[in-house]
Amino acid sequence: MSRPYVTAIVVAHDGARWLGETLRALASQSRRPDRAVGVDNGSRDGSAGLLAETLGRGNVISLPRSTGFGESVAEVLAKLPPGGRDEWIWLLHDDCAPDRRALEALISAAQQDPKAAVLGPKLRDWLDRRRLLEIGVTVGRTGRRDTGLEPREFDQGQHDGTREVLSVSTAGMLIRRDVWEQVGGLDPFFPLFRDDLDLCWRVRNAGHKVLNVTFAVAWHAEAAARRRRRIAVSGDHPRRLDRRNALFVIMANLPFGAMLWALLRNVLGSAFRTLLFVLSKQPANALDEAVAMGSILAHPFRLLGARRARKHGRKKGYIRVRRLMTPRGAAYRRLTDMVQSFLAGEAPVDSAGRHHHTSPEDPAGYEAVPVDTGAVKRFISRPGVVLMLALTVVALIAERSLLGGERLGGGALVPVTGGAADLWAFYTEGSHDIGFGSNAWAPPYVAVLAALSTLAFGKTWLAVSVLLLGSVPLAGAAAYLATRHVIPAVPARAWAAGTYALLPVATGAIAAGRLGTAVVFVLVPVYASLGTTLLSAERRRARRAAWTLGLLLAVGTAFVPLVYPMFAVLGVLAAVAFGGVRPGVVTSTAIALLAPVALLFPWLAGLVADPGRILLEAGLHDPALADPGLAPESLLALSPGGPGLPPFWVTAGLLAAALAALLMRRQRMIVAIGWGVALYGVLAAILVSRITVEGARAWPGVPLAFAGIGLLVLVGLTAHRLSELRAGRGLRRLGATLVAGVAFSTPLLAAGHWMFTGVRGPLTGDAPDVLPALAAARTTQGERTLVIKGAEFTVLHGRMPLIGEPELPVASEARTRVSTATQGLVGGRGGDAVTLARLGIGMVAVAPPVTRELARTLDSQPSLERMSLSDAGGLWRLAEPVTRVPARPVRVLHKPWLWVQGALVLMMAVLAAPGRRPQESVEASGAVLVGA
Repeated sequence: MSRPYVTAIVVAHDGARWLGETLRALASQSRRPDRAVGVDNGSRDGSAGLLAETLGRGNVISLPRSTGFGESVAEVLAKLPPGGRDEWIWLLHDDCAPDRRALEALISAAQQDPKAAVLGPKLRDWLDRRRLLEIGVTVGRTGRRDTGLEPREFDQGQHDGTREVLSVSTAGMLIRRDVWEQVGGLDPFFPLFRDDLDLCWRVRNAGHKVLNVTFAVAWHAEAAARRRRRIAVSGDHPRRLDRRNALFVIMANLPFGAMLWALLRNVLGSAFRTLLFVLSKQPANALDEAVAMGSILAHPFRLLGARRARKHGRKKGYIRVRRLMTPRGAAYRRLTDMVQSFLAGEAPVDSAGRHHHTSPEDPAGYEAVPVDTGAVKRFISRPGVVLMLALTVVALIAERSLLGGERLGGGALVPVTGGAADLWAFYTEGSHDIGFGSNAWAPPYVAVLAALSTLAFGKTWLAVSVLLLGSVPLAGAAAYLATRHVIPAVPARAWAAGTYALLPVATGAIAAGRLGTAVVFVLVPVYASLGTTLLSAERRRARRAAWTLGLLLAVGTAFVPLVYPMFAVLGVLAAVAFGGVRPGVVTSTAIALLAPVALLFPWLAGLVADPGRILLEAGLHDPALADPGLAPESLLALSPGGPGLPPFWVTAGLLAAALAALLMRRQRMIVAIGWGVALYGVLAAILVSRITVEGARAWPGVPLAFAGIGLLVLVGLTAHRLSELRAGRGLRRLGATLVAGVAFSTPLLAAGHWMFTGVRGPLTGDAPDVLPALAAARTTQGERTLVIKGAEFTVLHGRMPLIGEPELPVASEARTRVSTATQGLVGGRGGDAVTLARLGIGMVAVAPPVTRELARTLDSQPSLERMSLSDAGGLWRLAEPVTRVPARPVRVLHKPWLWVQGALVLMMAVLAAPGRRPQESVEASGAVLVGA
C-alpha cells in the first residue's frame, strides 16, 4: 500500500495557554505528518509567535480575528499544492493535544477501510485526563447534540473500538483532501459550533464513511464552548450561536418531509424551553433560545439556499444517516427529564446536554447546579393557581364545540368581526354610517373592547374570546384574590371562588353569548372587596379604593347599566350605616359613585331619557334568550333562566349550606349581612325578570351574581365553625360533615354537569355571515342592503356589523317605512321597492332558509331582479335607481368630550395608584387600566 501524505493544519486564536502543549504533541507523533501549517487568527496573546517558533515563519499564515475555523482551513488549502493522490488533512485546534500515537492510529484505521473518508480520535478532558468528552457525536431531530456518554464518565476502555458514527469533532479530524474538495469543505456560515456535524453529514450523503477511532486519543479543552476565551468570530453569544447552528444543520440536511416535521417540533420545543427558562429565572437563556429559533424563521431564503446546495445525495444519504441519529422517542424522554430537573431545582439543559449555570468548581458551566426554582414551584402549587388551572381545564372541555371556529357569535353576541382599529374608529367618529345613519353616542363598552383588542395585537376576536369563554377561570381568580382579606381560611376561599365561578349565571351567560354579564360577573367580587375597603379606618387606603372602584364600576356599567343602581343602593346604605363611625366613608362612597357618571355622562344621559334601557346589557336583545315564565324557585337556586343552565340540584348544596349557617349562634352579624345581600339580589332579580323592554324580557343574571357573592362570603366566613363542630362528637360531628359534603358537592356537580353537556345555547364558534358575500362584493358606495330573516330585518352597508353597532338607536320614521315596505315585498304587494330605493337600499337579501313561496313571491316583483338563490340564502337587486340618503351632521362636542374623557381616566388611574412617588403612581395606574 502506498504511504498516505498527511498535511497537519493548526488553527490558533488567543490560545497560548494551550497551544504550547498542542505543538509539542504534534512534534512528538510516532507517525509524523509530511507537512505542518499554522494559522493565526489575529491572536493577542503570543499564539502567532509560538506557531512561528515551532513550525517556522514560512509555514504560518496570519488572518483577521473575525475569520472562522472553516475559512482558515480553506485559506491554507488554497495556497498549498496537492500532496498527491492519497493526501489527508489533519485538523487541530490550538486547545487539542493529540496522544503520541494518535495520527498513526487514524492512518491505520483509514487504510483498513477504503470507504472511510473522515476519522476522529477519542476526546478526553484537558484537565481531568481520564474523563471522556466524545467518542463520536450524533444528533436528534431537535438539534440536540448527543455523545452517548454519561455525565463525567471515565475512560476505562468500555467504548474502545473503531465504529461508524454520524460525526466527529474537527479537533483532531483526519479527512481525505479529495473528499474535502468534493463536498466543499466546512461551510463558512458556521464560524464555530456544528460545522463538523454539517461537514460529516455531507460526507455521508456523498457515499463515504465517518469513523471514530478510539485507539487514537486527544485531550481537548473546549475553550470556546466553555467560554474560557473571548470569541471574536461572531457577534452572537456562544450558546445562541450553537443553538442556531444546530437548528440550521438539521433543517438544511433533512429531506423535505422530515424537515417540515422537525421544523414544527422545534418551534414548539423552543417555545416550551423558553418558558422553562423564564420560570427558572434565566432570562438570558430564554432570550438565546428564542433568538436562535427566530433567526431560522426570519431568514427562509438563507435556509432554502443551503438546502439547494445540499440536495445531491440528501435523500439517499438520509437512509444511512437516520440509523446513526438519536433514536425516536429520545427527545420526548429528554423533555421529561428536563421538566423533572426543573422541578427538582436544577437548571434546564441546553441543546448540547449542558446545564447553563457556572460555579467556582465548574467554571465551564457543564454540571447541574441547584438553582432557585423554589419560588416557581411554590407559585405553581398555590391553591389559587391550582384553582385557576382546574377551572381553565373545565372551561376548555365544556366549550369544546366553540373552539377552533372561524367566527364567534350567536345569541346576544354580534358575530365578531373587525379589529381594534375598526372599534376605535367606530367609538371616536361623530356620525355612524350604519343602517340609516346615526349620530348617537357609541356604547362606551366599545372603548373597553378596543383597548383590550389593542393589547391583544389588534385581534378583537381574541379579546372577546378571553372575556366571554374565559369568564369562568377569570371569575374564579377574581373571587379568590378579592376575598383574601375577607375569608382567611384558604380552603374555604378556594371553595367559595370555585363555586362562584361555576354558578349558573356564568354558564348561562356563555351559552347565550352575553358578553356584558360575563364581564360584570368577573368584576362583582372585585366590587365587593373594594366596597369593604371603603370602610377602612385608613383614609388614604380607602380613598385609593374609591377611585379604583369608580373606574371599575364605570367599566361594568358600560357593559350592564343595571350594575350602577344595584351597587349605588348598597353604597348608600353602607355610607349611612358607617358614616358616623368611619370618617371619610361618605366622601369615598361619593367618589366611587360619581366617577362612573363623569366618565359615562353623554351615554348615561340617553339612558335617563329612556330608563327602560337600564335593564338591558351589551349585545342583541333576542326575546328567545330569556325565560318569560321564570319560576321563583329557579331564582332561589341562582338560576336566571334561558339556555345553557344546569338543573336545580346542581346549586342546591350552596343554598343548603347557607341555610345551615342560620343555625349558628355565633357571627350572627356576618350571617345577617350575607343573607341581606343575597335577598337583595334575589328580590332585584325577581323584579327585573318581570319587566319587558323592547319586546324582550330583562335577564336577571347580574342581580343573581350579587346574591351569589353574598351567600358564598357568608358560607366562607362561617366555614371554621364547621371545622370546630367536626372536631366534636355525636350529632354535631355528623351534621357538620353532612353540611361540608353538601357544600363541596356544588362546584363538583356544576363542573361535571357543564363538562358533560357542554355549552348548550345559540352561541357558536362558526357564526354565519349576515351579509351574503355577493352582496358585499356588488354593493356600491352609499348603497345599503336589506337583510330579511323571518319577521325581523336589518340594514347593512356592504359589511358585517361591528360589536355595538346594532345597539345604536334608529330613527323610528325610517324604520317604520322600511318595515312597511318589507312587509309589502314579502306579501307580494307592488310599489314597495320604490320606497326602499329612496332610502338608499339597493339589494334585498333573505337569510336561510328561503321557502319556495317567498322566493316565488320576490321573483314576481317587477322591481326586483334575482341575483342568486341557494341553501345559503337569496339575493335580489332593486331595479329602481338608489337615492343616497344624506349623511347626518357630526356632533360638535364629540371630539372635545373624548379628550376630556381620556384625561378623566388618566387622572382617576393616578389617584387610584398606591404609593406617593410619581413613578409608582404611573406604574400602578397602568396596571389599573390593563385590569379595567
